[in-house]
Amino acid sequence: MYHTLRFLGFLFILILQCSADPGSSCSKTSSLLDFESEIEMFQHQLRGVIKVLDDCSFWVSEFDMLPGSDVHWWGAAGPDFANLTTGFVISNDKLNKTYKNETFVVRLKSNLTWDQIGVLAVWDIPTASDFGHVVLGDLRNGSGNISLSPDLAPSPAMEPNSSTVRNRAGGVPTMFENCKALSPNYRVRWTLSADENSIDIGLEAATGTMNYMAFGWADPKSSHSPMQQADVAVTGFTEDGMPFSDDYYITEYSECMIDKNGLVLGVCPDTMYEGSDPDGLVNNTRLVYGHRKDGVSFVRYQRPLKSIDKKYDLPVNHTGNMTVIWALGLIRPPDALRPYYLPQNHGGPMLETYGHLVLNVSEHVNDCLGPLDAEDKEDQDLIIADASVPLVVVSGPAMHYPNPPYPSKVLYINKKEAPFLRVERGVPVKFSIQAGHDVALYITSDPLGGNATLRNVSETIYAGGASAQGVLASPMELVWAPDRNTPDQVYYQSLYTQKMGWKIQVVDGGLSDMYNNSVVLDDQQVTLFWTLSEDSISIAARGEKKSGYLAIGFGSGMVNTYAYVGWIDEGIGRVNTYWIDRKDASSVHPTNETLSHVRCKSENGMITFEFTRPLKPHCSRAERQECNNIVDPTTPLKVVWAMGAGWSGDHLSERNMHSATSSRPVRVLLMRGSAEAEQDLRPVLAVHGFMMFLAWGILLPGGILAARYLKHVKGDGWFQIHVYLQYSGLAIVLLGFLFAVAELRGLYFSSLHVKFGITAIFLACVQPVNASLRPKRTANGEAVSPKRLAWEYLHVIVGRSAIILGIAALISGMKHLGDRYGGENVEGLNWALIIWFLLGALMVLYLEYRERKREKDRNSERSSWVLGNMEEDDSTDLLGTSNTEKESHLSQILEVQLQPLSK
Repeated sequence: MYHTLRFLGFLFILILQCSADPGSSCSKTSSLLDFESEIEMFQHQLRGVIKVLDDCSFWVSEFDMLPGSDVHWWGAAGPDFANLTTGFVISNDKLNKTYKNETFVVRLKSNLTWDQIGVLAVWDIPTASDFGHVVLGDLRNGSGNISLSPDLAPSPAMEPNSSTVRNRAGGVPTMFENCKALSPNYRVRWTLSADENSIDIGLEAATGTMNYMAFGWADPKSSHSPMQQADVAVTGFTEDGMPFSDDYYITEYSECMIDKNGLVLGVCPDTMYEGSDPDGLVNNTRLVYGHRKDGVSFVRYQRPLKSIDKKYDLPVNHTGNMTVIWALGLIRPPDALRPYYLPQNHGGPMLETYGHLVLNVSEHVNDCLGPLDAEDKEDQDLIIADASVPLVVVSGPAMHYPNPPYPSKVLYINKKEAPFLRVERGVPVKFSIQAGHDVALYITSDPLGGNATLRNVSETIYAGGASAQGVLASPMELVWAPDRNTPDQVYYQSLYTQKMGWKIQVVDGGLSDMYNNSVVLDDQQVTLFWTLSEDSISIAARGEKKSGYLAIGFGSGMVNTYAYVGWIDEGIGRVNTYWIDRKDASSVHPTNETLSHVRCKSENGMITFEFTRPLKPHCSRAERQECNNIVDPTTPLKVVWAMGAGWSGDHLSERNMHSATSSRPVRVLLMRGSAEAEQDLRPVLAVHGFMMFLAWGILLPGGILAARYLKHVKGDGWFQIHVYLQYSGLAIVLLGFLFAVAELRGLYFSSLHVKFGITAIFLACVQPVNASLRPKRTANGEAVSPKRLAWEYLHVIVGRSAIILGIAALISGMKHLGDRYGGENVEGLNWALIIWFLLGALMVLYLEYRERKREKDRNSERSSWVLGNMEEDDSTDLLGTSNTEKESHLSQILEVQLQPLSK
């Protein structure tokens, strides 16, 4: 029936051609006469069949195509890049519109013959784009081999089969005998091979790359809804862009899960019910081919009409009416617990994202009028340039270049093949060119590159040129600052070879203009922006890959982290805050942080969200958990990130768990505007703290105590002990200070601990200078000079003040360690420190009591002696409170020594 209709259509077109131009008959001597082939799709959703009618015309049927710029029928000697780009227009007919399953006849130019044409293509001249082509004279007619282009993504398990191609040369996997529109953006195509017990099915939808396409048969014996006990195929694309197709069975209307009894429930792969499937008897949905082009997903697979698996596969009655079901929705990538792509709830209205209908696959159906036209056709990876992060440009093999044909080598930016680059006006873009000396990067208005002047085409060069070349060992740095006169779209290309680069979108200022600092987080998948103000911080996070939600967290990992999650909910951007205390969905607790200027959007599937929050929450730390979420600009902020397929603001479940996450935290230095990989700072801080305790808790106080309470020891031993302990303590203080500054890579004075410490160190450093300026003692019998008296007071006051501030720095340092770095047993260490200093205070009181008693005894003994010349060295008791009085008293002593009276 189908072939009869096609033949009648062909006769009708032929009659119209002859009646329209009876004098233009052509000979029929070409060896290509009656050659028929399907057109291989490359771009613009091109489909169709061509048939050579005679020496100067060919017939086109079932022709679908989205419009281009200046599209023509094109001829070339071969299908490779060099031949196609040097081809020629073969007809005066233009193709500058949308074609919807149309049929027409095309005449060759009068000076052309079929012998001059090896490849017949649909070609867009301004962009040198091959929308699709046919290799003429292909002898594969009837062989069943599928001609695949290198940019397509076939399954490794793909095998030739006669059901794929029917009496046409160059059979391609995008063509089928039937097509049914399931919704405005979703279609199913099929070709039945009843004699081979198989049916080829093609699913295509204008949907996102993170979405699945499902289609299958309902159980005619089921008394439930069509979904339950249904046998479906779930298709889609992996995160690497490779197609997949798996056999699923639906037991419940829910996401696949395993209950507490070990039973598998929900929409699950057959292999989850049956276990391993080394022979392919359980998962008998065989992937044939898949691609994503122009924002449309297409997957072709083959399944048997009657399967060996009687338990989870339903037999398809190809001659009768059966209920089929279909759905579109987000898919959850595999993880460690469930290594399968699992579809989630479609979530949309019926007949748009899911539905069912009655279908007889043996009846010819074709209600798919024209190609699917997606709103977002740009499927290339998106890179948003940042002024502080250079774009690394290298060259590599062409795998999925967006504009065929293409050379064997293309440009990669930040490890992505020919990405779509977005820059902002007024923001300098830095390229680090490491693509080799045969690749000279330049920014041009010409979409092809390769020096347009050689093709007699004018172009504007905005940056780069012959000198913009470099290698890994010696990269070349190119800085380009797009301005207000730069067009909205330009191109990065090689000066020497055409079509190595891709598009640059130039937009008005964005995040880089709005925020003062930015860093790329771990794995280069998320960029963090921020601007500090006096009492608040404005933050933006931008994902560099497609996802359903983006989350950043302040902490060392998933556990004990304050998280900020941005996602799109029914077209509305949302940002919520959470406290996470364990690694399961029930441990993600919503919080009520004070956020302002909240925004969230999705561009090309990549989430960006922004918010402003206070540095210190306006609540008591004991009031709510989020009140402990303090951002101290002087302390490195540990940041982690995660992405997943979808998020819910109401009830979280395991399906909201992330599919990608940072491998380690990044320490963001907020005041410096930089970041570095996370390192465990607790050992560093422990060494710093121990050195400071040794100095301020033992050595320096010990030196002071020696000067105060060891003067009764004969000689100047007390003075030597005093000097040695003070200089040792000062040296350790300076080493500990330098060690901390070097490790933290900065010194900021807003922290109370730093203020105490710096002041104490300054006073401690003043003491040696003060000691070197000590005035000499006056001669015996003379009054103490005012300079000496002032020096002694200054030395005592500065020394005691340094000790007090040093102790305060030790205590505040322990508190700082607990607040900022989560140090364990900090409270216990604080109490130990306090007890240590209390014991020291008790010891000082005891020594002071002993010293007072010793002074009293000395005075009583002195009364039984006559006055004389009491010699004393210059090493005075710096901490003695009666020192001045003694010197005043001694100055009045006569130099005549009186002997005791003898009776």
